[in-house]
Parts: sequence; C-alpha cells; structure tokens
Amino acid sequence: QVQLVESGGGLVQPGGSLRLSCEASGFTFSRYSMAWVRQAPEKGLEWVGTIDSGGQIPIYLDSVKGRFTISRDNGKNTLYLQMTSLKPEDTAVYYCRRAEFTERGRGTQVTVSS
Repeated sequence: QVQLVESGGGLVQPGGSLRLSCEASGFTFSRYSMAWVRQAPEKGLEWVGTIDSGGQIPIYLDSVKGRFTISRDNGKNTLYLQMTSLKPEDTAVYYCRRAEFTERGRGTQVTVSS
C-alpha cells in the first residue's frame, strides 16, 4: 500500500523559509520520479515541481524557480522541498506524489502571512 506522509509546514512571514519532507513507503521509492503539488484555498491543484528517480534533473513551476529546491534521499525514502523567499501566494496545502500517479498524502499546510 502506497503511503506518503508530508510534514514541515507552518506559518511563516513573507521572505521566510520552510523545508517540507515527504516520507514514502509501500513502493520502491528510488524507481520513481516524484513531484510536489499544492492547492491554495478555493483553487485547483497546481504542480510545483518534479525530480527524476536519481535526483538529477528537477524541473519547476515558473513562479517558484530560483526560490524552491526539490531534492530526495533514496536511502531514506524521503522527498524534500526547500522553500525560500516565500510569498503570500505560496500559501497552500502541499502534497507529494509519484510524478505519474494521482495518489498523494494528507498534505502539510503552508501559510505565508505577516
């Protein structure tokens, strides 16, 4: 059974930073590209970025390029999202998932507000 558990969210002021984690189990993590997606209040799901199975070629939504960094530790079955220079428009629930699948965890809330 695939399980994805996101953590690390919280309330942060504009310009601040957060590091999200996603612990994966129930599948061979190192074989899959992984993605972060987010859902802002009253908006649809938005793709944030994807990293390949080896962690070499992350790609990002234009609005987060240069501010967000996706990484992974295949030995720990964990995906990360380092977020810097956060903006109020980054406020959302953040989810991880296998890049080509729809299942995701319960998410972690990120709120950027002064």
